[in-house]
Amino acid sequence: MIPEAQRLQQVSEYYFSRKLREVRQMAAEGKPIINMGIGSPDLAPSAEVLQTLISAVEDAGAHQYQSYQGLPELRETIAGFYQQKFGVSLDAATEVLPLMGSKEGIMHISMAFLNPGDKALIPDPGYPTYASVTRLVGGEPVTYPLTEGQGWFPDLDALRARGLEGVRLMWVSYPHMPTGATASEDQFRALVDFAREHNILLVNDNPYSFVLSHRPLSILATPGAHGHVLELNSLSKTFNMAGWRVGMLLGAGPLLQAVLKVKSNMDSGMFYGIQKGAIAALKSGPSWFDHLDATYRRRRAGVFQLADRLGCTYDPRAVGMFVWARLPEGSPDSESFVDWLLGEKFLFVAPGTIFGSKGEGYIRFSLCVPEHKIKEAISRLEPVREGRDTLKHPQP
Repeated sequence: MIPEAQRLQQVSEYYFSRKLREVRQMAAEGKPIINMGIGSPDLAPSAEVLQTLISAVEDAGAHQYQSYQGLPELRETIAGFYQQKFGVSLDAATEVLPLMGSKEGIMHISMAFLNPGDKALIPDPGYPTYASVTRLVGGEPVTYPLTEGQGWFPDLDALRARGLEGVRLMWVSYPHMPTGATASEDQFRALVDFAREHNILLVNDNPYSFVLSHRPLSILATPGAHGHVLELNSLSKTFNMAGWRVGMLLGAGPLLQAVLKVKSNMDSGMFYGIQKGAIAALKSGPSWFDHLDATYRRRRAGVFQLADRLGCTYDPRAVGMFVWARLPEGSPDSESFVDWLLGEKFLFVAPGTIFGSKGEGYIRFSLCVPEHKIKEAISRLEPVREGRDTLKHPQP
């Protein structure tokens, strides 16, 4: 057999890729699986977005290669969206770069700014792709701990004290995935000041601003951000378009030009019809966001009840489409707990450890599940009785 590249020795198959094979196999065997592990919206985009896509496929040139930078109308609409929702002014021609999903942006940014041996600061817990992509491009991921006691925000003084030699890039994600924690304007200012002080490119991954979030913020609105900060965003969660793969990168023109050098060598532009649908989505009125929040609010109430029955604790103020829950005292480790829940109750949730070592002792529920399924999941669990803290589950 032809040996694989050495870089693949630095990464492993994505947890969900492996675990979902097991979940699908159980479902194929007739097990009544309820999957609450993945943040893939089960709702549809708006009727207007769908009709726009359908109509666009008949436009002249719709099936030709498209610009690497996207349609001018799409860039202008993204800039208008950021102005309206975040109060951030962007030059649509130079400071907006549409992407085929923000996940590709993580790779493009890393390839554009990390040399072999350069270090990238990675949140723990955080999105696993930050670390895996850093390794794939020959960089060194350096994790920084986030804890519940600190509101899932980094201790910047501790980072300064431990040394930052060789660090070129820092990943943050607010609203935070997987915990749902938010950052304030003052905290964003502290992050930007930290990045400028140490000449670090700061990247905020921001796809959850419009799910159960009362005051969406962009780090690009922070004084001093220009030239030192990039922001990723996505239509996947806000507009139920995960499979469409529409993301965006925003920031200073020279930084985006560096990313474009990578991107233009890796794709041949986003399908025209998808771009037109994205334009329609970004022009959605307040009723779209109100309806989305109402749906997720009802689902979250059910997941809170489910977490209560497991004896878990959680922050009811957290935003986004997940509920991050601390396991009750005396529980087994997170992955063992998840395996027990799947094997005994046919309920799949994500173990906190897939997001980093600081996720031990936590599990994550997705809200991308219909209400009737959440109610069914609740019915499979006995209520916590007086004098008993948790359900019967394996002890450590």
